[in-house]
Amino acid sequence: MQRVENIAQFETDKPILMMERLCKNYELGTVELKVLRDIALTINEGEYVAIMGPSGSGKSTLLNMIGCLDRPTSGDYWLGGLNVSLLDDDELSLIRGARIGFIFQSFNLINQLNVIENIEVPMYYQGCSEYESAERAKELATMVGLGERFEHRPSELSGGQQQRVAIARALANDPLIILADEPTGNLDSESGSDIMKILLDLHKQGKTLIVVTHDDNIATSAERIVEIFDGRVKQK
Repeated sequence: MQRVENIAQFETDKPILMMERLCKNYELGTVELKVLRDIALTINEGEYVAIMGPSGSGKSTLLNMIGCLDRPTSGDYWLGGLNVSLLDDDELSLIRGARIGFIFQSFNLINQLNVIENIEVPMYYQGCSEYESAERAKELATMVGLGERFEHRPSELSGGQQQRVAIARALANDPLIILADEPTGNLDSESGSDIMKILLDLHKQGKTLIVVTHDDNIATSAERIVEIFDGRVKQK
């Protein structure tokens, strides 16, 4: 089994994400529910990919697979050249912290922490020093337009500002991919446009961006759309 001592390494001659014959089944009593069926998906470094699909299509399960929140029943998933489908729960946790930046529809900020402290959370789990994490958090907060909001807590911020904090937090450990799940779903149209501009700017800087969305306008801004129906992937 591949271990994760080398999680900081990335094999640049390989796709940043590759799934082959990936399946995910769930046992419901005596019934086996097949949610993902023989998924084949490749995403290269620096791509911007939108994932779309109706409710019940397997989109959420695919998101969990990409984000290393769950393991496949069968098949393989390589992330940065490492076959993460072979890893245990503790190793998957390390991978999530070091390689994946998550942006959620509901922001998932910690109410008791201010802007800088929320951004610092991923760095804390990676063992960064207090000085290093604080300086990095200030840099990222300023980059997303919150340079004057360092001490504010989530309850003192608008929805758009909270999502900016979430974006900065996602960037804290310089991840291989940014995985955004309906990032504008809880925002008004103006705030949503501002958030997508930030994400598009990150893509232009070379970040690999995967956005799960039901919004056609967001999907059409992507370089490629991956559609999922009945647990199977169709790529445009």
